[in-house]
Amino acid sequence: MVEELAQAEDAVASCGAVATWAVPEPDLVGALETAHRLEQRLAAVKLALVRELDGRGTAVAQGASSTAVWLRDRLRLTMPAARRLVDLAGSLDAGASGVRDALAGGAITVEQARVIGDTVSMVHTAVGAEAADTAVGVLVDWAGQFDPTLLRKLGTRILDHVAPEAADAAARAALDAEARRSARDRHLTLSELSDGRLRLSGSLDAEAAGLLRAAIDPLTAPSGHDDPRSPGHRRHDALADLCRLALRSGQLPEHGGEPAQIVVTTGFDALTRQLDAGTLDTGLGLTPETVRRLACDAAILPAVLSGASQPLDVGRQRRLVTGPLRRALVLRDRGCAFPGCDRPPRWCDAHHIRHWADGGTTSLDNAVLLCAHHHRHIHRGDWAVRLGGDGHPEFVPPAWLDPDQLARRNQYHRRT
Repeated sequence: MVEELAQAEDAVASCGAVATWAVPEPDLVGALETAHRLEQRLAAVKLALVRELDGRGTAVAQGASSTAVWLRDRLRLTMPAARRLVDLAGSLDAGASGVRDALAGGAITVEQARVIGDTVSMVHTAVGAEAADTAVGVLVDWAGQFDPTLLRKLGTRILDHVAPEAADAAARAALDAEARRSARDRHLTLSELSDGRLRLSGSLDAEAAGLLRAAIDPLTAPSGHDDPRSPGHRRHDALADLCRLALRSGQLPEHGGEPAQIVVTTGFDALTRQLDAGTLDTGLGLTPETVRRLACDAAILPAVLSGASQPLDVGRQRRLVTGPLRRALVLRDRGCAFPGCDRPPRWCDAHHIRHWADGGTTSLDNAVLLCAHHHRHIHRGDWAVRLGGDGHPEFVPPAWLDPDQLARRNQYHRRT
């Protein structure tokens, strides 16, 4: 398989070198259709590989918490895309052989395969395997005429065609399936832009959407007739107000032993002169004006850094060593330090590099942030962790994974 895929890759690479401007239009159309069909065939191969790797537990053996996380790091995918890939690979392997064959033959697209798989699963649950097999044929035929959106709409009445006697129950089954899809696909993504802002995107289920609307709508009203803010500006400000209200309530749960709070980092020289520009523990930069406003409005924990960005003092809000030490770890590691992991600081434990039972000290030089999964993984002993020459953690893989045992670092939390 590897050799044949390599040959296919060479063939595709040679096509990429062709000057398309010199190709006659009919040939361009034919080439586009062939390339599209080939893309679906390759998707079928890719899904089969994902399913086999998932079944073998390759991802967990190599230190990832799931196959989706491993795919994200290995193929540079987003997490939603990686999860969809694993889910679709599993659904096609679970009995929808007709869908798998249609995708492998280039007769349907990946998105159509996902719609057909969801619909067939609903039919199987409602009336059994025989009707589900019939539904596959009908839906694959429809896929030759309709895009995924229309195909999903038509799928809600598929029982009219494959099991008319059960059609009355189809609407309820479709609603249940939609509720399951909504629960499965719910997510919220926070993407840091190059200038330090965050882009929010996601999909809320019906309940969460109702809660958000109920909470945010009263805060989005214009502040007066001359309010210059657009509706989008007002929704942004309302979300910030919700966060302030939640932080002030004092009812948010602790994460990693720390209360919900804002940590602002500033340089030592700037701090000795006056309140200057700062940085949140998430890495986002703040203007001096914003820092001054937060200082009036919130309990800010000072985190003073040297010129080498090493924590010198992390405040004294608590006398316990865990409070300041943990804040120092967050400033240094910014999340789970294991390579390929994007878990944030508040999901992480503080791990002793040299175990406490072996005489290890509780200090910044002997600690590293690890999420629960990678904390357990490190304690199993296959990987070694150490601090590099710059004081940041690096991980040495076992020889069976990398014979050269080259040290690896987490790139997801790296400051640029």
